Amino acid sequence: MASARLSTVVLDAPDAHALAGFYRRLLGYAVRAEEPDWVLIGPPGGGTALSFQTEPGYVPPVWPGREPGGRQMMLHLDIEVDDLEGETARALAEGATLAAHQPQSDVRVLLDPAGHPFCLWSRQGE
Repeated sequence: MASARLSTVVLDAPDAHALAGFYRRLLGYAVRAEEPDWVLIGPPGGGTALSFQTEPGYVPPVWPGREPGGRQMMLHLDIEVDDLEGETARALAEGATLAAHQPQSDVRVLLDPAGHPFCLWSRQGE
C-alpha cells in the first residue's frame, strides 16, 4: 500500500485571498494557513484542502478544451451538491459565472471569479 495521499489542490489566481474567499464561502471551508500571496483552506473536520497562490502573470484557462496552440483547461473541480439549481444560484451570487458551454443537463459548469471551470452535480438525478 502506498504511503502517499493527496492533501491539497493548488490553484493559481490573480489574487489568492479573493479566490480563497470565494471557495471558502461556496464550500463552507475554513482558513488553515495564509501568507501574503498564498492561502490554504479546508473542510473544518479535515480532508483534502484547496490552496491558492497569487500569480502576477495569471491567465485564466479556457472552457471547453483548448485554444489552438495556446491556453487549455488543465483541471477542474467537481463539487457534489444536494440541490443543483439552488447551489448554482448561490455560486452565481458569490461571483461565479455560468459557462456558455453546458455539456450535460444534470451538471452545471461554472467559472470561478478567476476563470477556473468547476462543475456542480447532484446524485439525485441518477
